[in-house]
Amino acid sequence: MSLLVVGLSHRSAPVSILERASLPSDTQAKLLQDSLAAEPAAEATVLATCNRIELYADVDKFHAGVAELSTLLAQHSGVGLEELTPYLYVHYEDRAVHHLFSVACGLDSMVVGEGQILGQIKDALALGQELHTAGRLLNDLFQQALRVGKRAHSETGIDRAGQSLVTFGLEQLADGTPVDRWAAGKKALVIGAGSMSSLAAATLARAGVAEIVVANRTLARAERLAEILGEPGGTGVTARAAEMVAVGDELGRADIVVSCTGATGLVLTADDVETAGRDRTAPQYLLDLAMPRDIDAAAHRLPGVRLVDIESLADASADAPMAADVDQVRTLVSDEVAAFGAAQRAAHITPTVVALRTMAADVVAGEVARLEGRLPGLDDKQRAEITQTVRRVVDKLLHAPTVRVKQLASEPGGAGYADALRTLFDLDPETVASVSRADLNDADVKNRGRV
Repeated sequence: MSLLVVGLSHRSAPVSILERASLPSDTQAKLLQDSLAAEPAAEATVLATCNRIELYADVDKFHAGVAELSTLLAQHSGVGLEELTPYLYVHYEDRAVHHLFSVACGLDSMVVGEGQILGQIKDALALGQELHTAGRLLNDLFQQALRVGKRAHSETGIDRAGQSLVTFGLEQLADGTPVDRWAAGKKALVIGAGSMSSLAAATLARAGVAEIVVANRTLARAERLAEILGEPGGTGVTARAAEMVAVGDELGRADIVVSCTGATGLVLTADDVETAGRDRTAPQYLLDLAMPRDIDAAAHRLPGVRLVDIESLADASADAPMAADVDQVRTLVSDEVAAFGAAQRAAHITPTVVALRTMAADVVAGEVARLEGRLPGLDDKQRAEITQTVRRVVDKLLHAPTVRVKQLASEPGGAGYADALRTLFDLDPETVASVSRADLNDADVKNRGRV
């Protein structure tokens, strides 16, 4: 295993750099295709969220891999390599596994313990599978990261350590007032109909707003979200859809505005907010969860306007208290990293063991055929008994060393046992490689559609 991750996040880079380096979905696909075209990478996938961009790859050379992946990130993000490099971090092999597992558990999130990152990891794996850039290593890694993240949320109190970015943002807007009391009776405008916007709409509905208007470039998606919000047995909030061209009119009626779109430019300028025709005797609250930002930062200087965006959330979250449950999750992550590493090292020797047993089976078949030629008078029962006896002898001779070599290979530094086994039994390297290719093809087939 030669797992490498190169990336940047809210912990390593200012929001201004993250904003410029954000990767639209089509750019992510091109990045992955170019990563595989580069010599050091055998497989790759990208985890891109509002506060992190990470490129994961299986590489055969560490230094060449770091240089190539860093260059590709710079090229596709549009931020020059010299400017981007100081903000990049690099993790390799077990440290890379530890990093992804920590991310999956919410330990590396802006708001510790938030669970939305699991959906984003799931999307990252799905993209790699769709483009066939994620092979056995990354499939195994990301599937296990999802399981570790789910364990953290179900078996520990990490959920008490933080909350979703949406909830945290609304709490910042409410400024000490309970969110349900602050939101009660207000009119809300949600711009966007993706996962974050949908979560924001549902959160506002549960908090007791009187009305939600959903605006989106694709009106059908806005209508669907509004329909779900207003369904009987659901939140029961009054909800309706609007086209993006109507945002200016809706802005004048909204007390709360939440925006999270995939737009590359501003959705709301300061002038849009100022000229919306709203009565400024009542405050207007703006929550911008997009990266790059949807709402002009200058809007916070307007009278009666309170703006919270990713940058202010990052500053606020730095002072948030860490629950004791975080230590329990860190222990879980360490244990899972050790188990994953052992499983990967053990899997590395499996093709060699399979090749050894295949060679032994061929030897048995050859010797039985030779015996039949020398003893033509054997009946079927005698022939079957002799064959079974020879197979049992070979199986017993191979059992202890193959079990032991798998145990030794699973330990740190155990990678050399596969080479030793191939040398001792003079195994054909091509036979071992063919077993590995077959395993990889099986894994690819099984993993398609699992996410």
